[in-house]
Amino acid sequence: MAFVHSQPSAAVGLHRKPLWRRIKEGPVFFLVPLFAMLLLFYLWPVLDVIRLSFTNSKIGSAEYTYTLDSYVQVLTDPSFVPMLGITFVFVVLSVVFQTGLGFGIALLVCSAERRNTRGTLFVRTVALITWAIPGVVIGIIWKMLFDESQAGILNYFIQLLGMKPIAFLSNQDLAKYSISLANIWRGTAPTMILMYAGLKTVPTDMLEAAEVDGAVAWQRLIHIIVPSVRPVILTNLLLNTINTFNTFDMIMSLTGGGPGRSTEVLVLNAYNRIFSQLQLGRGAVVAVILLLINMTMSFVYIRLGTQKEDLE
Repeated sequence: MAFVHSQPSAAVGLHRKPLWRRIKEGPVFFLVPLFAMLLLFYLWPVLDVIRLSFTNSKIGSAEYTYTLDSYVQVLTDPSFVPMLGITFVFVVLSVVFQTGLGFGIALLVCSAERRNTRGTLFVRTVALITWAIPGVVIGIIWKMLFDESQAGILNYFIQLLGMKPIAFLSNQDLAKYSISLANIWRGTAPTMILMYAGLKTVPTDMLEAAEVDGAVAWQRLIHIIVPSVRPVILTNLLLNTINTFNTFDMIMSLTGGGPGRSTEVLVLNAYNRIFSQLQLGRGAVVAVILLLINMTMSFVYIRLGTQKEDLE
C-alpha cells in the first residue's frame, strides 16, 4: 500500500505564522483608531457618568464623596414617578403614530409609483427636508402653531369656526399631548424614508402572484409585505424609541418642561438637575436610568428579531 504525503494547505500555513506577524497582516492596525475613538468619545463618558451617579458631586465644587444618597434622593422624589409616566406616554404615543403613519405613507408612495402617479418624488423630497429640520426649529414652529394668542395659527382657524381658543401649551393635561403631536410630525418623515426603502425590497412577482390568486389588499399586506419588511419595522421601532426617549431640543424650545412640570421628561429632568440645580450626581443618576431604559428596549427589539430568525 502506498502512502501519499500531501503538502499542508495554505490555511494551515497561515495558522502556523508567528502571532506578531498575524497581527501585522491582519486588520488590527486598521481597527485601532476606531476602537480608540469609541473608547475616548463613547465608552469613557458613559463610564464617567456611571461613576458620578454614585457621588454627591455638584457643579462648582471640587469636593465630593462616593455614596448612594443620589440614587435615594432621585428615586424617592415625589415627582419622579409622575415624570416617568409623562415620559412613557410621550414615547408610546410618538412611537406608535410615527411608525404607523410612516408605514402608511410609504405604502401609498410605493403604490403610487407602481401606478406611475405623479407627485411621488415631491413627497419623498418633502420627507427628506422635514428630516433635516433641527429639533429646536421644529419646537419653535409648533410653538407658533399652538400659540393661544391671536397670532396662533391653529387657534386662528379654530376661532374662524366659532369655537373658543384651545390651551394647547398652558393646560397641563393637553400640553403632553401637544408635544407628542409635534414629535409625531417630526419622526414620521425618517420613519417613512426607512419604510420606503424596506418596501422597495419586497418582490413584486410575489405581490402580482398573490393578486392573481385573488388575495385582496389587506391579505397581501399581512401575509407578504409585513413579513418581508419585519426587520425594517423592528429597526424603526428601536430607533424611534431611543430617539424619543432622548428628545430634548424640541421640548426645550416648545414648552421648557412646562406648564409646571407637566412636560418634563427624563432627559429634560437630567438637564435641569445638572445645569439649573447644579446637582451633577443626581443628574447623572437620571442619565443612568435613561441609559438602562434604552439598553432594555434595545435588548427587547434585538431579541424579537433573533427569535424570528430562529423560527425560520
